[in-house]
Amino acid sequence: MKTFLSPLTLEEEKECIERMKEGDLKAKHQLIEHNLRLVAHVAKKYQASDEEMEDLISIGTIGLIKAVETFKIERQIKLATYAARCIDNELLMYFRGKKKTSKEVSLYEPIGTDKEGNQISLLDIAAGEEIDVVQKMEESENIQRLYGYIPEVLSAREQSVIVMRYGILGNEIHTQREVAKKLNISRSYVSRIEKKALARLRRRFEMEKVEKI
Repeated sequence: MKTFLSPLTLEEEKECIERMKEGDLKAKHQLIEHNLRLVAHVAKKYQASDEEMEDLISIGTIGLIKAVETFKIERQIKLATYAARCIDNELLMYFRGKKKTSKEVSLYEPIGTDKEGNQISLLDIAAGEEIDVVQKMEESENIQRLYGYIPEVLSAREQSVIVMRYGILGNEIHTQREVAKKLNISRSYVSRIEKKALARLRRRFEMEKVEKI
């Protein structure tokens, strides 16, 4: 198991959250990096499955990133408590997707209805709490932009890896090992391609924010 950074103190965490709200990306990355230990802790309960821990941590980290991006201090709960729920939801979504081998897994796939009778999708529960209409629209727009950025900034191989790893564009979610087998490359190479591709997509999103200023 890799070594993770120690959790931030409450004071350090609060400071990072405030800086992040002001647009400090370094503060956001600090919150993510210092909470990776929590991802490993939550992922351990799924380790009895045939999924490798590295894959589970990779998937759980997506939930952590969502938690950091949507966390609000005024909710009067700890970031770790909120993040643990988001991480768990992300892993549950992953396993739910794995079971649906005969269907396309979509973030917009209806999974039930809310108390008002409206259909809700996987995207609606990704953060583990109800999301207001404005936030739903913003997330939908971000996903559409992401789909546009994939062919714009990624190579053909990077596109293949990201599409299979995260089950986007109507594809099934795959582990790094499964992707490696399909592309006839090593798993470590898949990991490197994935990290590089995600970094490129992140930079493209950040560049768009700068362009709007």
